[in-house]
Amino acid sequence: MKLLSALPDAAARTRRRAVSSTAVLLAALAATLVPVAPSRAADTSVTVDFATAGGAPTYHASGMIYGMTPDGSLPQDHFFKDIKWHFMRAGGAQLNSGGYATSLADYQTRWNSTLAQYKRTVALGGTFVLLPHDLWGADGTTSQGWPGDNGDWTQFDNFVTQLVNDVRANNMTVEWDLWNEPDGAGFWKPSQAQYLQMWSRFYAKVRAAFPNQLIVGPSIAGQPNSSNTWWTTYLNYVKANNVAPDIYSWHDEPGDPVTDVGRANSTLSAAGLTNTRAYQINEYATLSMQSPGGGAWFIGRLERAGADGLRGNWASGTNLHDDEANLLTRNSAGRYLPLGEWFMYRYYGSQTGNIVNLVPGSGTDGLATKDNTAKNAKVLLGSNGNTGNVTVNLTGLNTTSVVENGKVRAVVQRVSNGNGTPRTATPSPSSRRPTPPSPRSR
Repeated sequence: MKLLSALPDAAARTRRRAVSSTAVLLAALAATLVPVAPSRAADTSVTVDFATAGGAPTYHASGMIYGMTPDGSLPQDHFFKDIKWHFMRAGGAQLNSGGYATSLADYQTRWNSTLAQYKRTVALGGTFVLLPHDLWGADGTTSQGWPGDNGDWTQFDNFVTQLVNDVRANNMTVEWDLWNEPDGAGFWKPSQAQYLQMWSRFYAKVRAAFPNQLIVGPSIAGQPNSSNTWWTTYLNYVKANNVAPDIYSWHDEPGDPVTDVGRANSTLSAAGLTNTRAYQINEYATLSMQSPGGGAWFIGRLERAGADGLRGNWASGTNLHDDEANLLTRNSAGRYLPLGEWFMYRYYGSQTGNIVNLVPGSGTDGLATKDNTAKNAKVLLGSNGNTGNVTVNLTGLNTTSVVENGKVRAVVQRVSNGNGTPRTATPSPSSRRPTPPSPRSR
């Protein structure tokens, strides 16, 4: 990568290699730098218009499913705070051979972990999304019956009563994600009709017990689309029965938040439903997309769509409950070490001030901000798999506070995907050091 300068209203170019697995961080800082020649023409480009500014960043993409130890004590606070983390989705999955459907003791093990992780989430200022299906025992690894099997709802009703009582006894405020991936066989094997019966029963009990707490659903593995009959059947049902969730949710593994939000809007409108809150894409990024470049692309798409995102977690067993959903690793002494993608999220968390207009390229997106008080302007870029060079056109720099003597100093950092090799330390992403670091990720 090259260190570039840009005149206030001219375009600057930078070249990026292997964009499918790396993220590029560009921090413009108020300083003087001798102009250099631009790189050769790129096969795709993005434009950042600093003159067109919106609101402050709200870090839509900083959430995850699991990633804390079962007792909620680790990883350490700064690994969460530094990336502006504020969403946790959990329910004790895979801690034993079952949940409530297997035995009350199994449920208690999962509940104890859920409560501990909830308390840690609250202490960190985050929102906790409760996963009842894992507390029931339907985590894709265990064997149990299903709510309403053979028309018998007794055990499920008792489970809901237990769960409601536990939430109330601990004065918890949660978002109720009533069931995960009901459109797949791993977490819900019965018919959709049986699921819809379960949804109505569960919905009524939660609404009666906690009228001010939000209900999330349907958290499907697929994406909203007029051709997705599972989705459209669900929408028509919740409309007809007055049991619509407060927050509509699905997974993008894979998927494109911008495309899917548009399709969600269209299908809700067709069903006579309205949406007043941010959608929740509560698992995003396939394992192959969990790299600095892929993560940065998802950040850009989630911010552009205005949807809240929770990073998917592809670990299993005890590893599911640790390592911040594969943003961290541990050495032989048990010390946490950040991977490259964590550094990319940290840069995202460092973007303050106002979001400015970033026109994406072909398969390239990200987030750009300017903070005139802090005297910086920052651009985060990633890719959904394309490779090659990217031209970054910067305009409207005269509306920022980074220009001095008609010039700015641009610090370009490449965050590489290093096959799981951790970095123990790195300069701050907004550092003025002339040689940027190259943190690594698996």
